[in-house]
Amino acid sequence: MHVVVRYHEIALKGGNRPFFVDRLLQNLRRAFADAGTVTVRSADSRVSLDLPDPLPWDSARERLERVFGIANFSPAVVLPRELDAVKEQAIAALAGRTGSFRVSAKRSDKTFPKISSEIEREVGGAVKQATGLAVQLDDPDHTVFLEVLRDRILCSTDKHAGPGGFPVGTSGRVAVLLSGGIDSPVAAWRLMKRGCRAVLVHFHSFPLLDHTTIDKARSLARVLTRYQYRSRLVLVPFGPVQQTIVASCPAPLRVVLYRRFMVRIGEAVAARHRARALVTGESLAQVASQTLDNMAAIDEAAVGPILRPLVGMDKEEITVQARRIGTFEISTLPDQDCCQLFVPRSPATAAKIDEVKAAETALDVPALVKQALDGIEEETFDFPVPA
Repeated sequence: MHVVVRYHEIALKGGNRPFFVDRLLQNLRRAFADAGTVTVRSADSRVSLDLPDPLPWDSARERLERVFGIANFSPAVVLPRELDAVKEQAIAALAGRTGSFRVSAKRSDKTFPKISSEIEREVGGAVKQATGLAVQLDDPDHTVFLEVLRDRILCSTDKHAGPGGFPVGTSGRVAVLLSGGIDSPVAAWRLMKRGCRAVLVHFHSFPLLDHTTIDKARSLARVLTRYQYRSRLVLVPFGPVQQTIVASCPAPLRVVLYRRFMVRIGEAVAARHRARALVTGESLAQVASQTLDNMAAIDEAAVGPILRPLVGMDKEEITVQARRIGTFEISTLPDQDCCQLFVPRSPATAAKIDEVKAAETALDVPALVKQALDGIEEETFDFPVPA
């Protein structure tokens, strides 16, 4: 099976383009690591991918749709560098179809005797004569794509959308605060799409609450790993921190104080894994705790940047993305999330930093952070799953 993979944003990277292309090639190999012998070659804003014939096309397409950096891709037929063979294949590919068509040729190998426009005219003329289809250069019903390479010509007629963005591993590492809800997995996915590798940090209150939220975090990690191929899930016991806050601090400030401790602990985890920023699934004003004032109070506890890729999205937009990436069904399973533990009836919506810092004077902050870090457990997930 032969596939032509095309990219867009990578092509805009100028002198850094080889780095991004090389990472894309590595990720393509990793995406099909369990499929047998895979050959990946780069040629002028295109990637030629040779996959073992036993691999079903539906499986290959599903995997390619999750490889960040791909703009679109097409299954292709390999042909000799002879236009008679190309014409024959193009006619066969469009036989029985109706409407309009065009031929789009890309001559990666400049030693081929005809330039792209000449190839398009010659092949297009043969197709028109044989099929009776109308030529339409703008928005045709069908397009024949021809990729002229050094040793062959690839012919394809169907183009499938890729996820776009940049290859995972080109933009550094981030630590994502992963709850069991809808938002944070989408936030992780959006950072992966921009080329980041995500360390997944999940806070739980087991055994004060049951094990369901940890099980959900594992299931979400498995789905997200299909986009970055290897994930580290860090499980942080947060119940003792919450109990101490409840016993020592004003009830309206509890949620903000929880978040500030999550930030401190999350940054310590990030440092262990060489991650350069924290990522949260917060969306402005979506719930009472996610106001500008509260976000400012939470950010004050941070040393490094906190990224909020969903901050301007509403719940419907986030839900649409969650369904598309495959996390929605898991996120909506019932669980006992740690953020639901000891939540006050009227949480502060405009916490003042001075009030929050005054409340924290009743706490041994370094000791609580250390206690949580000492209880951490870590798990690793891979895709494809090793045999």
